[in-house]
Amino acid sequence: MTRPLSPAPSRSPSSSPGVHLPIALGTGWTDLSPPPFPADAPQVWLVDAAEHHQAAASQAPDTLDVRELARAAEFLHSADRDTYVCAHVALRRLLGAYLGLPPRAVSISRAPCPGCQEPHGRPVVPGASLHFSLSHCGDLSLLAFAAAPVGVDVEAFPSPRTIVEAADVLHPLEAAELATLPPAERPPAFTRVWTRKEAYLKGLGIGLSGSPHTAYVGTGPVSAALPGWTVTDVRVPGGYCAAVAVRDR
Repeated sequence: MTRPLSPAPSRSPSSSPGVHLPIALGTGWTDLSPPPFPADAPQVWLVDAAEHHQAAASQAPDTLDVRELARAAEFLHSADRDTYVCAHVALRRLLGAYLGLPPRAVSISRAPCPGCQEPHGRPVVPGASLHFSLSHCGDLSLLAFAAAPVGVDVEAFPSPRTIVEAADVLHPLEAAELATLPPAERPPAFTRVWTRKEAYLKGLGIGLSGSPHTAYVGTGPVSAALPGWTVTDVRVPGGYCAAVAVRDR
């Protein structure tokens, strides 16, 4: 489900199948009315820092907490700082709208890791039934909100060399599928697989400390089924792939 805040990004979305969610952070952000709680399906929002970093920067002092402001100041490159600020201003604005709280008053912490029970699992709002996930790559940030554990990932197409070097992250069947594709089709196919896997692992709360090669999601246009989870591709601008994974209720 989409909740447009301002006109969609000017960059053309990819032609890949999936949920098309062209959401941007713009001038309408300050007047955002509370979106409906995502009870039936995850809601995913796309933020383009290239277009909206100035709007986000102007809102950051009154939106981000002290830790986030300090983290933003640590970035050496302005593009990285812009993406971080856009993503976290958007996150707090949306969490505040969903929960009926001032954005800066939202408390964000980490759930226990399913593997070791240390507090570095997926990010959570303590005491809230709303689940969320955040990913960013280049200028783009993707945010997902759901009534069940959720993970989201966005990635740019890798180089052919990277695909060869990262082959061990694939399930053997995925590696076989990729090998049969023409070279020009391998970057988007590999990126589809990777974003599906990472969204799923982030939803589990283990991230890349898990074993990406054990879960088969497939290289095709629709993700293979994973027990207890629904994984869906998200349409984003060309040169990127994205996916959202939500635990079945």
